[in-house]
Amino acid sequence: MLDLTLLGTGGMMPLPKRWLTALMVRYNGKGILIDAGEGTQVAIRQAGLSFHDIDCILFTHYHGDHISGLPGLLLSMGNAERTEPVTMIGPKGLEKVVSALRIIAPELPFEINMIEINEKEEDFSLNGYEIKAFKVNHNVTCYGYALEIKRAGRFDAERAKSAGIPLKYWNRLQKGEVIEEDGKVFSPDMVLGPERKGLKVTYCTDTRPTESIVKNAMHSDLFICEGMYGEPEKQADAVKKKHMTFREAAKMAVQAEVSEMWLTHYSPSMNRPKDFLGLARSIFPNTVCAEDGQSVTLRFEEE
Repeated sequence: MLDLTLLGTGGMMPLPKRWLTALMVRYNGKGILIDAGEGTQVAIRQAGLSFHDIDCILFTHYHGDHISGLPGLLLSMGNAERTEPVTMIGPKGLEKVVSALRIIAPELPFEINMIEINEKEEDFSLNGYEIKAFKVNHNVTCYGYALEIKRAGRFDAERAKSAGIPLKYWNRLQKGEVIEEDGKVFSPDMVLGPERKGLKVTYCTDTRPTESIVKNAMHSDLFICEGMYGEPEKQADAVKKKHMTFREAAKMAVQAEVSEMWLTHYSPSMNRPKDFLGLARSIFPNTVCAEDGQSVTLRFEEE
């Protein structure tokens, strides 16, 4: 199962009851944080989550409302006595930006490994996650992320017995390991059935609608998408500032055939996002106006 908590739903600036957009994802004890705007460390505490869960931080882009909370977050992680390495992935310039922010967090008890994205699309495998970074359309280089948990086919004990595979290797084959013994090779495909449906979450903010979002969000169990503006009269602002309206996000949800969409990254001027929820639901009924701290557990189909 995959646990998700949307730590904040605000864009541009935090409000008294709305932290800046950040998402925590956890699977098998390994966590990914997407973005770290101002106040993210407080939102993590309020959600009852642990700093030890953050093994990887993905950045969409380097505007302040998506990364200015990083120094405080790193210090909190260090004060929580974390010693395991942390991986950071983000657009080109990541090392320069993080190094500058770390002027006020120079000494940490854990190593930071940084990976810069240089192509329009790049794939990463980390701690059981398959991560797809894809470029979107903002006024600076910005990426969305699709996270997938793949699921192997069922283990077939009868096939394993028929193939003469020793019992001691069954568990390792289930985990995808190829085993060689006395000139014989045992591979997972000898004992596993067809791959089963996994879990998929796609996250994107700060962008105009793009084909890359539709393609990479295709068949997501959950699509978390910016809804900077709900008001129809703000369409011109959305185009000018390269953001999205509720209706535009809903149209992409339909095209990508997602199961559910959470809107987030609201404009500070939009006090009551739910007032405009009907505009999105008229296009994609399974739309939710997300709130700070909203969480869900996605489960594999058979569970």
